[in-house]
Amino acid sequence: MDDFAYKDGRLHCEQVLVDAIAEKAGTPVYIYSARTLRSHLRRLNEAFAALKPLVCFSVKSCANLSVLKLLAEEGAGMDVVSGGELARALRAGVPASKCVFAGVGKTDAELEQALRAGIGLLNVESEAEFENLSVIAKRLGIRCDCALRINPDVDPKTHRYTSTGKKETKFGVDLERARAFFDRYGRDEFARLRGLHLHIGSPIYTIEPYIESVKKALALKDELERAGFTIDALDLGGGFGADYTTGQTPPVAEYAKAIVPMLVPHHARGLRMFLEPGRTIVGNAGILLTRVLYMKTSGDKRFAICDAGMQTLLRPSHYEAFHFIWPAAPAAEFIPESRTKIATMPGLSPCDVVGPICESGDFLAIDRALPPLARGDLLAVFTAGAYGMTMASRYNSSPLPAEVLVHGDRFEVVRRRESYDDLMAHELPLGGGAAPRDGAASTPGAGARGGASTSPSRR
Repeated sequence: MDDFAYKDGRLHCEQVLVDAIAEKAGTPVYIYSARTLRSHLRRLNEAFAALKPLVCFSVKSCANLSVLKLLAEEGAGMDVVSGGELARALRAGVPASKCVFAGVGKTDAELEQALRAGIGLLNVESEAEFENLSVIAKRLGIRCDCALRINPDVDPKTHRYTSTGKKETKFGVDLERARAFFDRYGRDEFARLRGLHLHIGSPIYTIEPYIESVKKALALKDELERAGFTIDALDLGGGFGADYTTGQTPPVAEYAKAIVPMLVPHHARGLRMFLEPGRTIVGNAGILLTRVLYMKTSGDKRFAICDAGMQTLLRPSHYEAFHFIWPAAPAAEFIPESRTKIATMPGLSPCDVVGPICESGDFLAIDRALPPLARGDLLAVFTAGAYGMTMASRYNSSPLPAEVLVHGDRFEVVRRRESYDDLMAHELPLGGGAAPRDGAASTPGAGARGGASTSPSRR
């Protein structure tokens, strides 16, 4: 599932010791495995090979240019939801023709940007958006292929914030409105409505919601074709899970085994297939490495206060999401054989893993069974590659962390840690003029012996 493993008692990413990464890049730091990224994309392509889909990686899950470039070199297109993400995809070398553009609130400028770039497929989410797109496309004299996002009214049984396939959602239109939508807009000369788009939520840990959704989409496709419309594109979206908890997520091949047979006859008649995976490619390909600043006991509670918190990884506090957390160099008796055997280890005790932010909701784990920890220890937060860095913030004026990409026995910093100057670079002081530069401690956490992320035991 990933290329993070304990060797001789110490955590490695591929062949690189994560301690060495912390020494150079400081903490907190996101670490991605190139080999894991490639293998996950290849497995997905192999599983759905009978449909020859264009696999468009979800940029919102992990937007680092080096990650995007690596996936593009493997043949991936990109799923974008903003003009900024489209600009990133283009900068990473992905042609706009291999990009799909979704999102409920595309601005006029973003629509024009996508049209001028030659977007491959533009997913439309409402009548008002389509009418606006039609006007802009006609004014520019640019034709584009569009897909209507439909809500099949299927419960994906995921977190309420990431469930998008029910009727009561801001995304897409329900099936009844979809039929009327095509009657009204399906013959537009410039915004050519010729596809259907599904995205019912994320992460989805069972296959049944996909089966139900695809059946409804195909029934609508057949009905629209009988009415004289051409439907030659089907975007199945994403939502396949990552392995946050061992064995929780079916392999991609299991999803495909259920979905592909329903679609093969349609593909044989010319239906183009699109997929928009994100976390299933990058989730297990990344970890967050953080350092324990202080250990604290309050009443019966034990706290590990770290330099990463909700400003670095929002998912635990925002979605109540689980991430496996373990020391990067545990004592010999706490070296994990597998994540499933952790609970049976003697000597563990409950601990809240929290961050430095001035919020009670700032945590990475609550009452987590962990071995003894000490100031200066490195903790690895696993399955953090998706919606980690892309949701990180500068709350409490915290500079954004570094990102590192590992290739076999070497690694490179693919996003440097922000400095205090970076935090204020876009602000204009009263009265105009340049903002003053802070020469002291301008790059916190730049290395293990200097800055805000220094190993506490060495200060």
